[in-house]
Amino acid sequence: MREPRYEFETISVERQEDVLRVTIAHPRSELNAVDGVLHRELAALFRELKLENTARAILLGARGRAFSAGGDFRWFPELQDPAVLEEVRRDGKQLVWDLLDVELPIVAAVNGPAVGLGASIALLCDVIFAAEEAHFADPHVRVGIVAGDGGAAIWPLLVGPARAKQFLLTGDAVPAREAERIGLVNFVVPAAELEEKSLAFARRLAAGAPLALRYTKLAVNKLVKDAVNTAFDVSTALEIATFKSEDHREALSALREKRSPRFRGR
Repeated sequence: MREPRYEFETISVERQEDVLRVTIAHPRSELNAVDGVLHRELAALFRELKLENTARAILLGARGRAFSAGGDFRWFPELQDPAVLEEVRRDGKQLVWDLLDVELPIVAAVNGPAVGLGASIALLCDVIFAAEEAHFADPHVRVGIVAGDGGAAIWPLLVGPARAKQFLLTGDAVPAREAERIGLVNFVVPAAELEEKSLAFARRLAAGAPLALRYTKLAVNKLVKDAVNTAFDVSTALEIATFKSEDHREALSALREKRSPRFRGR
């Protein structure tokens, strides 16, 4: 098996003893907004992490003011091109499946807003730490598109269908403390302690019996994969359909013009 290659423009990777520290750090976005480059590199990241054999745990965090603020609206016009949209769909699907197939335990350290795809990635990790200032949101509907990116699968699995629909149908953000209360995340800590606490937990997992941890994760992730297998392709197909809708174009116009959108259901 070849060694993983961590050669990215928007993601940094470093080794700290048995923990592999992965940091989303988009050089052109303080909020780590997802554009074409970051989307492709996130897909490549989890593909490479499946090959990691030196580390025993992964700590996934971010630099800047957000874990990831979701899709970069400047990128959205490119997604009107069917070829680009199809590439994004394929990369997005493989990203989620590869993330779930990473055998090493992944601890997420969410330093700020985790939105859209950023929220899905954080919530698909194995143990989630959040800073008190962080929040989680999947606001696809606010720009007239379906909650794809795995959100339609992982939110109901974590908090149940009724509460998931509350947030997916409104796009409302869930503050960190509320996210902890409803079971969306594991731990909420002061921002100044996020790095220390999440790294300590990653090191605790790294000190565990490697095969036992890997195989336990694989067994539990069978349940997660069932949910993703049920919802992902449908939600993504419908997301693509709504990318072509008048409502989505109206939402982008409203953002540019700094006004409320007027949705018409077509």
